[in-house]
Amino acid sequence: MSTVTGRESRGLPVAGPSRTFRAAVRLVRLDGRAFAAMIGLNALAAGAGLVGPWLLGRIVDEVVAGGGAAAVDRPALALLGFAVAQLLLVRWAGSVGHRFGERALARIREEFTERTLALPARVAERAGTGDLLTRGTTDVALVGATLRDAGPEVLISSVQALFIVGAVVALDPLLGVCGVLGLTGIWFAARWYLRRAPAAYLAEGRANSALAQQLAETARGARTVEALGLQERRIAACGAAAEECLRTRTRTLFLRSVLFPAIDVSYVVPVAGVLLLGGALHARGAVSIGAVVAAALYLRQLSQPLDTVLQRLEQLQSSGASFARVEGVGSTAQVPAPSPVPVPEAASVPADGRIEVRGVSYAYDGGDDVLRGVDLTVRPGERLAVVGPSGAGKTTLGRLLAGLDAPRTGSVTVGRAPVAGPAAERPRRQVVLVTQEQHVFLGTLRDNLRIAAPDADDAELRAALAAVGVDDGAEWLPDGLDTDLGPGAHRPDGARAQQLALARVVLADPHALVLDEATALLDPGTARHTERALAAVLAGRTVVAVAHRLQTAQDADRVAVMESGRITELGTHDELVAAGGTYAALWRSWHGGGGPSPAA
Repeated sequence: MSTVTGRESRGLPVAGPSRTFRAAVRLVRLDGRAFAAMIGLNALAAGAGLVGPWLLGRIVDEVVAGGGAAAVDRPALALLGFAVAQLLLVRWAGSVGHRFGERALARIREEFTERTLALPARVAERAGTGDLLTRGTTDVALVGATLRDAGPEVLISSVQALFIVGAVVALDPLLGVCGVLGLTGIWFAARWYLRRAPAAYLAEGRANSALAQQLAETARGARTVEALGLQERRIAACGAAAEECLRTRTRTLFLRSVLFPAIDVSYVVPVAGVLLLGGALHARGAVSIGAVVAAALYLRQLSQPLDTVLQRLEQLQSSGASFARVEGVGSTAQVPAPSPVPVPEAASVPADGRIEVRGVSYAYDGGDDVLRGVDLTVRPGERLAVVGPSGAGKTTLGRLLAGLDAPRTGSVTVGRAPVAGPAAERPRRQVVLVTQEQHVFLGTLRDNLRIAAPDADDAELRAALAAVGVDDGAEWLPDGLDTDLGPGAHRPDGARAQQLALARVVLADPHALVLDEATALLDPGTARHTERALAAVLAGRTVVAVAHRLQTAQDADRVAVMESGRITELGTHDELVAAGGTYAALWRSWHGGGGPSPAA
């Protein structure tokens, strides 16, 4: 059986039933002693609960037989004692169950975080923030609530129901068969519900993710929406997503509206059947009135555990769908990237900063190649600028150089070590990609910088900031390294965020650096200052810069021109200008207009 049911539109996969079941079994095995204790205590509590109706039946028989007060008092005291014992056992079992659930929830949260961080960047970008956000919050919380509350309750109730049915059969097999037959209505109703519920709840989860994605995109691009007059279009898109949420939610509500009334009627049938059959049997002397009363009480008592199971059935279905969605992130994280063509075995640590690209082709999700037979060598300590029209493949090449994606064919190495694949963790740390889109994390400036170097002291942090032109005593950093950043605190603009990202690069101290328009949001003066500072700090390291300004290309040791996924020109700035090709045309356009060409 397939372990993944497929992708949710642009979202992440959903784990199949077999994978979800194995994940649940693994959670149980990791805390097997607590799970066994929970089952044992529940069984003891259910056993103690069975004594009450039997003793009550004995009391009825004693009264019918003309027994005195002493004959009634003893079973009544025993009944009270077993009721107290059941209460204590149920509370103990509930405590053990809740602890088991909380530990399991902690493991799910930790694994989800690890798997999310292990997702290939292209997969996370395609899925969107809405899908990941819904899975990491709503779905994980629902699974946790089930493990903490619904799971233990269903186990307790299931054990109780089995014991009660067994007790009725032990009292009188004929009454037991009558009671079981009376419960068949519940079986049919539950079967009808379970055949339709999984797909309905998965559809509801997809709709919730789509709505969250629409809302997140609208909020993130609010200024663009306002500037372009797209309010009505975005409202319509969000409204359509909300309508889909309503439709899927109405479907699951309909399923419950059929299930619960059918179950309520089914509770009455076995009790009525046992009373009618028991009366007939008692009239023939085949059974005592106490046995009939006890059987009726047992079946009436059966409604409580069955009601708990069936009431929680909705949550179990919903949480099962949520668990499949959470586990689907793991199936994505474990899917290997496209394997490059075999290359000679290399050391696990790069020998130097030399980058070699050989015969590389790459396509996104089975589409046409966006890189075609790219060959490139970047010498240690060299600064290479990559220029070309929009869509030429510059950013894709930068991602491959940093090991974020693996080529469809060919190889990418740094210091003769492959930068992509399962064995490339250490080489990949030696190549850092910095783009124009940077994130400032919630926390202090110190916390944001130590992401790149957890052991760095304050002096090293200040040196890194100074290297990229930031003084930690600047006006926008009133508390220096202790300044709180993020929502509700100081929110650096795009230029400041990029400088912080570049400071992280300095702290990471890589062999090679890929700058994908990393200074595009900085004003020209700040950008030039930052680039000069980086040049001084990264002296002797390999730098590949996707150039937004051709002035950057002029300062580079060599320039690579990309067109339609291929490198069409490679040389120094002066050589390419003298050659009169594509780069020369771009340079004349940029230099003559006093600014960057739209194609640069």
